[in-house]
Amino acid sequence: MLDPKPAPSATRRIPLVAATVVLGGVIGFAALYGLGMLTRGPSGDPACRAAVDVAKRIAPLAQGEVAALTMATAPLRLPDLAFEDADGKPKKLSDWRGKTVLVNLWATWCVPCRKEMPALEDLQAKMSGPGFEVVAINIDTRDPEKPKTFLKEANLTRLGYFNDQKAKVFQDLKTIGRALGMPTSVLVDPQGCEIATIAGPAEWASEDALKLIRAAVKPTAASY
Repeated sequence: MLDPKPAPSATRRIPLVAATVVLGGVIGFAALYGLGMLTRGPSGDPACRAAVDVAKRIAPLAQGEVAALTMATAPLRLPDLAFEDADGKPKKLSDWRGKTVLVNLWATWCVPCRKEMPALEDLQAKMSGPGFEVVAINIDTRDPEKPKTFLKEANLTRLGYFNDQKAKVFQDLKTIGRALGMPTSVLVDPQGCEIATIAGPAEWASEDALKLIRAAVKPTAASY
């Protein structure tokens, strides 16, 4: 009776196993990368390339009081953030299409937020118009009257009151890596695309901020 064929030695099996693991890793990476390409695209939203151009142009102005701004380096369209106005009517970020918008998330429990609000009020007073608007969204989740009382007592009357008691706007921005803490502000172009983002407060009424905002708004009429 013939002896059975000898099994492959351990030294022969090891390279085979290693090759299988490597091949599996390559396939897995390719699948993951392919999925990313399908969901994100190789260069972002083409309609947002103009926002990146604006970011590059105004980058030298991100100094002094607004030096912490991070300029967009890849095309990114923001989620169409949903919230409510002072009358409880639904609003969306897309309601401001055609304007450059400074979206700000704030809360009364956030001390830097409260300190920043007068500067946002001044920016709104000086810059609001056909080409620009400050959209400050409150995310207090408990007492809906508390933020209104704060604005009234601080005599902040130029800012429109917007709120999201579920704080979903924060989660939506966090999902795309644009909200790491409070306050958070995103400068958005007329097509809803990111120009710049800042985590933390800024002196928005400063000359540094005004120069940067004016430069960002200036091409609006000609470019869109």
